[in-house]
Amino acid sequence: MDEPKRATLKKIAALGISAGIITHAPYVFARKKTTLRVLGTHVTLQEAIRKQAMADLGIDIVFQPAGSAAVLQKASMAPGSFDLYEQWSNSINVLWNAGSIQAIDKKRIHNFSEINALTKTGKLTPDASIGAGDAPYKLLNIQDDGTLNSNETDFISYLPYVHNVDSFGYNTAHIPLGTAYESESWAWLLDEKHRGKVAIVNAPSIGIFDLALAAQSKGLIKFNNIGAMTRQELDKLFSILLNYKKQGHFSGYWNSVPESVDFMRNDRAIIESMFSPAVESLNSQGINVRFAAPKEGYRGWHGVMCLSSQVNENTKSAAYEYMNWWLSGWPGAFIARQGYYISNPERSKPFLSDAEWQYWYQGQQAIEPLLNPQGKISVKTGAMRSGGSYLKRLSNVAVWNTVMPTYDYSLQKWYELISR
Repeated sequence: MDEPKRATLKKIAALGISAGIITHAPYVFARKKTTLRVLGTHVTLQEAIRKQAMADLGIDIVFQPAGSAAVLQKASMAPGSFDLYEQWSNSINVLWNAGSIQAIDKKRIHNFSEINALTKTGKLTPDASIGAGDAPYKLLNIQDDGTLNSNETDFISYLPYVHNVDSFGYNTAHIPLGTAYESESWAWLLDEKHRGKVAIVNAPSIGIFDLALAAQSKGLIKFNNIGAMTRQELDKLFSILLNYKKQGHFSGYWNSVPESVDFMRNDRAIIESMFSPAVESLNSQGINVRFAAPKEGYRGWHGVMCLSSQVNENTKSAAYEYMNWWLSGWPGAFIARQGYYISNPERSKPFLSDAEWQYWYQGQQAIEPLLNPQGKISVKTGAMRSGGSYLKRLSNVAVWNTVMPTYDYSLQKWYELISR
């Protein structure tokens, strides 16, 4: 085994130690059809999506959902265990360097020309902030020498599809409603008023940025480049965070979207790192959680669909069918109802009502109650999406989910924080 791959696997093994992830057994089928195994998170590996894809494509699909750290560990160390991998762009460098994924031929992606500029140039608008760290466009194209960058080629490392910006959610029954881009701030995560009721996502390449943004916004530390923190900066940051932990500030570290919902529903947390589906789920249950639009900018993420380096040729054809299906319209509309965006939104527009399109993409007031993917009301008439339109939200990214040059060291520090 070569040294780069050995080093990568060592990192992932360490990451796995820090993640107490709840996993679910894959579905099993008796029909003798092509079976496509999809490894990923609960964000996109949902039963309704699986059923619709199987009905449309005529193939058997096995979903293997788990927490973000667990799926990255498995994909890196056992590429033969999956055919397609779905997670976030911060996993690309790890998987590519480990030899776990292979090139995707753009010519086999039917609607690739419709994919918008976010993953092609880094910006949806001329004045948009590209954001620090692993901006997805930097990782898309495979060069002749095997490196990844933004120079356009015929082969890509991942299919750009689902994406969004993340921040934190807070229960307005306990914390007064703030103003988007003005008073709402990452510093709220470290506000002493919320001590004992703050939860953080347990993913080292995600949660670390939530806490770094919080510490910097509170004036406790200043990073030269928050997307590439130095060892000295990490030492200072985690010294601050460990002090907070000793004072009982953090109520827990969640591993999956359902767990984050439980934290808020059971009052274990009144403010926490959150993903959009968790906010929509809580709102549909009558718990008023606001998804903050921080004045410092969001933490951005971009979904990646990757082809296993060990997929066989027959299954590879099914994998391309599934990738093309994701850009066909219906899937983008489905995930819009949980607050996520798709890379070719115009294709999904006909599958959304005018009210849904205006609310989710245009940032306009809801003219009627809107349903989430489970058919429950998650948006009341008159509500407006926090952070505004798609263009405004994706133009305000402070940092992307990132695997930093100091990734090894950050893993050690993260494990110290959650285990002490």
